[in-house]
Amino acid sequence: MQGGIARLVGGALCLGLGLSAAGTSSGLVQGPGSEKAFLRENDVAMKRMMAGMAIAPSGDIDRDFVNLMAAHHQGAIDMSLDVLRYSRNERIRRIAQEIIVEQEQQIAAMHLAVGDPPLPPPGASGTQAKAAGP
Repeated sequence: MQGGIARLVGGALCLGLGLSAAGTSSGLVQGPGSEKAFLRENDVAMKRMMAGMAIAPSGDIDRDFVNLMAAHHQGAIDMSLDVLRYSRNERIRRIAQEIIVEQEQQIAAMHLAVGDPPLPPPGASGTQAKAAGP
């Protein structure tokens, strides 16, 4: 079981390094209307997070907690990806990268704690593609 966590953590760290490279590439969106675009995408991420947190109780407190928190953490990941697309502030961009890595690690650890199979490697869900730009 610990080997699975180590693989997931290692994959998440690789994702963070990939995002660092993607964040400095042409994926950064700037110019007129970029704040509106960021706010629009952030709103979509927030709505998706809230919808994901609207679960029906399963009778298993631990699994319900994992499902709620996974949706919450994914919201933080999605919002951080949006910041990487639009922010020019290197400190904020670095914080966003750290949030992505940490939240993916926590999602993986929670799923393993309730006996779920290991998740696909980071980036398989398209997170790197979104961070790199449209």
